[in-house]
Amino acid sequence: MSRYITIITTVYNIAPYLERFFKCLGEQTFTDYEALIVDDGSTDSSGSIADEYARADGRVQVIHKLNSGYGDSLNRALA
Repeated sequence: MSRYITIITTVYNIAPYLERFFKCLGEQTFTDYEALIVDDGSTDSSGSIADEYARADGRVQVIHKLNSGYGDSLNRALA
């Protein structure tokens, strides 16, 4: 039986931590996943860092939106 997971995370002005997040994600032994990154209107370079990783790894998708909070960001990813 094949398993597939979706990882959803919201991003808001966390540029200093994103490199570490993507490094950890890349080191996982389970590789059958997709990662949805929701940029909730970051004013730092968080969105562009996420875009860079999405270009390098087809399993990563980035959704950019105006800042409206965690709940709205999760709902956008689920949609």
